Amino acid sequence: MLEQPDEENDVSVQDIAEKIKSQVASSGFDRSVKFDTGGDGVIVIDGATVSTTDAPTDCTIKLSLDDLESLLAGDLNPTMAFMTGKIKVEGDMSVAMALSQLIG
Repeated sequence: MLEQPDEENDVSVQDIAEKIKSQVASSGFDRSVKFDTGGDGVIVIDGATVSTTDAPTDCTIKLSLDDLESLLAGDLNPTMAFMTGKIKVEGDMSVAMALSQLIG
């Protein structure tokens, strides 16, 4: 018999990537950004394309998978998360700002 995943860990980067696709597809977002969740994997948004394959991007946002979920759900304020160190941004900060308008 297959084991059921823990309730807390039932969302993967693949699940989150699928959720983001519909938001990104019609947004007109034309830059590239990577959500790096460490051991849980990456989500790369390149224009209207969303992937879980690591690639170079204009901007990298490092955060935990839980914080990414909270951010996308609107439960985590991106500015406060950045100020408190829950989110680290590398590269072009203007890309992160544009993305926050898209998914916020």
